[in-house]
Amino acid sequence: MTLLSNVPEVASEPRPLFQGQRVVMLRFAPAAGDPRLWRTATALKEAGLQVTIVDVVGLHSSPRQEIREGITLKHIVLPAWFVPARFKPWFLVKLLRVNLLSIFSLLREKADIYHSFVEHSLPAAYVAAKLRRKPLIFDSPELPLSDRAVQRWPRLLAIARRVLGYLVRRCQGVIAVSPPIVAFIEREYGGQRVTLLRNVPPYRRVERTNLLREKLGLSQDIRIALYQGNIQENRGLDLLVRAAPFLEPDVVIVMLGAAREQTLKKLQRLIADLGVEERVKLLPPVPYEQLLNWTASADLGLTLFPPDYSLSIRYCLPNKFFEYLMAGLPVLSSQLEVLSELIQTHELGAVEPSLDPASVAATINRLIHDRESLERMRERALEIAQREFNWNREQGHLLTLYQALLPALPAPTASASAQQEQEKEGVS
Repeated sequence: MTLLSNVPEVASEPRPLFQGQRVVMLRFAPAAGDPRLWRTATALKEAGLQVTIVDVVGLHSSPRQEIREGITLKHIVLPAWFVPARFKPWFLVKLLRVNLLSIFSLLREKADIYHSFVEHSLPAAYVAAKLRRKPLIFDSPELPLSDRAVQRWPRLLAIARRVLGYLVRRCQGVIAVSPPIVAFIEREYGGQRVTLLRNVPPYRRVERTNLLREKLGLSQDIRIALYQGNIQENRGLDLLVRAAPFLEPDVVIVMLGAAREQTLKKLQRLIADLGVEERVKLLPPVPYEQLLNWTASADLGLTLFPPDYSLSIRYCLPNKFFEYLMAGLPVLSSQLEVLSELIQTHELGAVEPSLDPASVAATINRLIHDRESLERMRERALEIAQREFNWNREQGHLLTLYQALLPALPAPTASASAQQEQEKEGVS
């Protein structure tokens, strides 16, 4: 593979793979806040499809329709959907309501294919696709129906699994984000081949920065272990706080991301109770297009999720892992099935076998102060991000699936469609 600096400055424009066919996507969350959905929609638009996204937003002030980057957004404004429901019947009422509203919205759009994100939205997309006699793709960013909030209702869970299996078997395409999740869906729900589409960012060269130290007023001597992403209970962030008292004086943990108020307050109370305000820093999210610049100002990336929390956590392959690599950060992970294998195979960091705070802190101290080893792992991270773990290559699997369901032009191979996109971006 040719290095980036050796690619000619002028690259030919790739030929569109499609001829204006229309895809309608559905997500029960704001599309603009979902990088995976937006990457998918953008790739399909650039391949020649007309893309409409029907999403659910919580602000009454939101427009009902808008166009962003050539993609049409149709918003269902439903603030109640985003209010947590503790009473099971009320949650089912909300789920039924949002599905009915979505069916009506989908049927108002002309479509040649439907694309549903997350299992909650699959019933509405299935009804629309069935009525219009169009193909349907189910895209599962996590393992379906595996969260603890669902697991606490066993009878409802059993029904939901039967319904999901019925719907998945009638989809023309299914997408998942990690090999174990692919295998699980094929075995438990699908009986068909599931497309692996990893949650990787578009390739770009990222230089080292000092943004986190400048923002927090830290000296250049401070070493930063970074967690980035949603601040939520299944990410093991309390473990990082409990590890903080055992860290060396020049090590700071930074958590960068959006949080629900209740979760944020619990973390803040724990930080105060342990007296580690100077060792653990919480920062709000930054715009996604700026995220890698902030990531590149840390020294170590953290994915210390509790493996026993759920199968979805154990099997996860989160976008933050690939963002760390693209920014040149070695990764410290708990024993998550896929991450452990990738880190150890490619020597991209370390896997921590213990969830004991003192042990975690000892591993962070050892890794973050071994600058020679960190630099070697940084070089491997940057190399594999450019060579393999980038959306410019990964989107070929998406385009191949769509080409199989919308035959118009000769179907591309994953490598051929990836090559087209890399020529456009200046990467080969």
